[in-house]
Amino acid sequence: MAGLLIIVACQFVAPKVGVASPLILLVVGLAIGFLPQVGAIEIEPHIILEMVLPPLLFSAAVRMPTMDFRREMHAVAMLAIPLVFLSAFAVGFVINWLVPAISLPWGVALGAVLSPTDAVAVSIAKRSGVSHRIITVLEGEGLFNDATSLVLLSAAMSAGLAADEHALNPGLLIGKVAVALGIAAGIGWVVGEVGVRLRALIKEPSADTVFSIAMPFIASIPAEHLGGSGLVAAVVAGLVVSRRRAAIISAANRRFSQHNWQTLTLVLESGIFLTMGLQAFGIVEETAAFSGGLAFAAFLAVALGALIMVLRAVFIAIMLAWLDHRHKRRQRRYEAEAARIERFEKRMHKASEVDADMLQARDLSPERWEEALNHYRRRLKRRARRNAMRGSDLDYFENEPLGPREGSVIVWAGMRGAITLAAAQTISTHAPMRAFLLSIALFIAAGALVIQGLTLPGLIRVVKPKMATGDISEEERAKLLTVMGSALVDTALAQAIHEVDGQTLLSAGVSRTLSRLGHAVAADDEAAGMRIARTTDRILTDILQDATTQAAATRDGLCPSCADDDLAEAATQDAPSTSETDDDARATVDMSEEEVERSFTRDQIRELALEAIHAQRDALLQARDEGIFSSAALEGALARLDNEEILLVSSGGVDH
Repeated sequence: MAGLLIIVACQFVAPKVGVASPLILLVVGLAIGFLPQVGAIEIEPHIILEMVLPPLLFSAAVRMPTMDFRREMHAVAMLAIPLVFLSAFAVGFVINWLVPAISLPWGVALGAVLSPTDAVAVSIAKRSGVSHRIITVLEGEGLFNDATSLVLLSAAMSAGLAADEHALNPGLLIGKVAVALGIAAGIGWVVGEVGVRLRALIKEPSADTVFSIAMPFIASIPAEHLGGSGLVAAVVAGLVVSRRRAAIISAANRRFSQHNWQTLTLVLESGIFLTMGLQAFGIVEETAAFSGGLAFAAFLAVALGALIMVLRAVFIAIMLAWLDHRHKRRQRRYEAEAARIERFEKRMHKASEVDADMLQARDLSPERWEEALNHYRRRLKRRARRNAMRGSDLDYFENEPLGPREGSVIVWAGMRGAITLAAAQTISTHAPMRAFLLSIALFIAAGALVIQGLTLPGLIRVVKPKMATGDISEEERAKLLTVMGSALVDTALAQAIHEVDGQTLLSAGVSRTLSRLGHAVAADDEAAGMRIARTTDRILTDILQDATTQAAATRDGLCPSCADDDLAEAATQDAPSTSETDDDARATVDMSEEEVERSFTRDQIRELALEAIHAQRDALLQARDEGIFSSAALEGALARLDNEEILLVSSGGVDH
């Protein structure tokens, strides 16, 4: 109970003092742990590694847009695997040189403990407003380097216990990591796919949330028993859920689960930092038993921390240079492919104009020739789609570059934290000078969190990296509306206007909506697409007015902030003060029995509206896969559709 109250208090204080709440929790934990009335506190490390980390990493993976993760996969892989190995072996050689009593395997084990980065840097960087690409790289690194370091830690401890330094063969270790990652990825993918389909069958939001909380453990436990990485399995399952949930799981369940996961994540993350501070006294007390132990441990912590940061800076500089070279190469490939596609289109155009005499001369029937043309048209479409995705990726890299300024932020954000301390406590009790090793890990983790965590916002202000933009562009907004409008045209809602007279519908608001849509759909001039797009932004508003007893739900244009709107706010916004939405226009139309029989019922109108929402969502998800829009724009548009669907579904039993 006291811990929960401390978490709440730190969350309240953090914005007022301008310090991240995990840092405040760490300081509070240290202060409590060193009180004379409080003895040494020891938390079993498996509680954090097996019970806390899987849901935390799963939650982070679910929140990550899979499109952005795909784009940054190369950078994430380089930070999560080669850099971990480089840092671990460098630390191992240095500590073995300075402290001969600690053999190389145990030194590498300490290096593996010091390799994972902490998520607190991501929250600080987000609050500082850096570009979305920097956040994606940092989050991706944090998702996977934990698993790599823990696999390396296990291998190093096995070599240390066997007193066999040859067991640290880099090729053998890389093979073990690859096997562990492969097993975990397979299990995580299966759990994610099956879990999403099962959640689609669950109608109760509370039950759906409970099942989603169980998913990371369903993935991690089998993976660990089969020799894989449980953390990677949880991450992969989360990425699958992130990609598939919008198309399969109901909007109400997703929204309910999201809010509950936010609460759970807050408690777990905060608890880690609080317990980290509470455990510090016991570790320091044990190390102080050695003559000069604390002072020497502090000296080594400073030296090893500096070494890790230098290696990280050099590695990231090389990585960014390679990514820039790769970007330029992909640009040339894109341009060459675009030229080939253009030539292909010209040949297809000429082939489609072949006359009957030429076909007869080649002994080809028109049917066979048309079949062959359709085959090549499909090939052309696939090639054009793939190249369009490359072009979208190139635009993303161009708009959000990773240069020296951004690289410096990524370097300094690589702080160690609670995961380092939890992993350190898994070091075998048979390790030489175990308390000494734990003290080094504690000093590095606490020092990095405090020093780098407090100075990261200042560094961002000084180096001025690419910052995130607050709103989506008007061009992107127009494209979104066009995609949504095109999807709407093919639904039963659009077709309904040709089947009934608008004046015979149950509500003048619905009549007005369908009439406006009819004008847009019926138009066949070159401006029809834009009119359809503009109509889409208002189409469901009148239906929502007729389907709920609340005031009106309005949509004033796509905006990223719509993702954070509360449903109650969305349902109680005032309708626009136009002549089309006055009280007389919304009044119920008096109808005869014959007219009622020819009209739609409210339930039918609701079903048409839901179909329209689903069609627009499917179109947005397809656009997501093609990389046409930014993740922020898509999230905002999808969140608005979710709000509309929840309002319509929740009003299903209301008597109007």
